[in-house]
Amino acid sequence: MDTQTIIAKRIARELRSGMLVNLGIGIPTMVANFVPDDVKVFFQSENGLIGTGPIPEQGMGHRLLTDAGGRPVTALPGACTFDSAMSFGLIRGGHVDITVLGALQVDAHGLLANWMIPGKMVKGMGGAMDLVAGVKRVVVVMEHSAKNEAKLLHRCTLPLTGAHVVDLVITDLGVFNIDRAGGGMTLIELAPGVTLEEIASKTEASYRVAAMAS
Repeated sequence: MDTQTIIAKRIARELRSGMLVNLGIGIPTMVANFVPDDVKVFFQSENGLIGTGPIPEQGMGHRLLTDAGGRPVTALPGACTFDSAMSFGLIRGGHVDITVLGALQVDAHGLLANWMIPGKMVKGMGGAMDLVAGVKRVVVVMEHSAKNEAKLLHRCTLPLTGAHVVDLVITDLGVFNIDRAGGGMTLIELAPGVTLEEIASKTEASYRVAAMAS
């Protein structure tokens, strides 16, 4: 099983029936494929769609059914579409239960940088700033390190998307809980085959190790 699939399946375990869930671009879009049959959630896309289903099979996408990144999605029975004003009203009004976003950097205090690297062309922040400020729970998914550089840091060095906003970080090596109120970062799970020593060697941020992860 590839790393992205492992991460997407782990994210799906965070979902509970009745939740309104926003999925970001990249690995988060895979989560809809792995929701357990007994869990009934509603996926929301900030471009104005509630009721998105699994990614369509090759050649079965519809040009009017896309996620916020323009990639094809399916619509489940009962799905509804609406304008972006209504969509962001749901987000800014605190009606979305959980958002799953990718990241460039996260630090031990829950600061998030996920939209730009200075000097590189970017399309814009999109809805990320609204999501991390308005959604009840923020889950970040990313590779643990990139080009041999840690992505879990003492302090983010890239332009911030939000401060003290991240609740949970899921990487290819483990799962970290972050206490927004200042309690810091705690390693709560190790990925299969990963050791505490490997996590330590690839993490700059300070963190505690929960008993279940040791």
